Amino acid sequence: MKKERLAVLLGYFESQLELIKRIRKEVESTQPTDREKTSHLGYLLHNLYCALEDLFQEVAKTFENRIEDLSRYHRELLQRMRLTIPGIRTNVLSEKSFLILDELRAFRHIFRHAYTYELDPERVRKLKLKVKRHWRLIRMDLNAFERFLQNALDKEI
Repeated sequence: MKKERLAVLLGYFESQLELIKRIRKEVESTQPTDREKTSHLGYLLHNLYCALEDLFQEVAKTFENRIEDLSRYHRELLQRMRLTIPGIRTNVLSEKSFLILDELRAFRHIFRHAYTYELDPERVRKLKLKVKRHWRLIRMDLNAFERFLQNALDKEI
């Protein structure tokens, strides 16, 4: 792997983690107390997943470079992030983080495609709490992958 590709990915990774941190803070401070705030929280949860997915796309582009089944692209991309690819890269996500983010991915799909659907404040609140309760695991996985990238870059230099 060329050091330039690793360096670009590491720089993007660090930048994207800052964006994710800002979105997550806003998620935590938003309470679904009425229809408007429920919609706003849904929008933030959608954006949180999209920011994570953008990160995963860059990982896939750098290491694997393609997703086979475009009709299941979002699910396949997330599934790929829990895989260790021998001789190529370590996993980005643990099984537990994958399961939490898969639920967030499914919500993102509903949010993005259900134009006549009104968000259930209780469901949105529960998803927010689940993400908040397990964020430490997700963050630990992302930190471990960031260290993997740094180590791989150090070996290339």
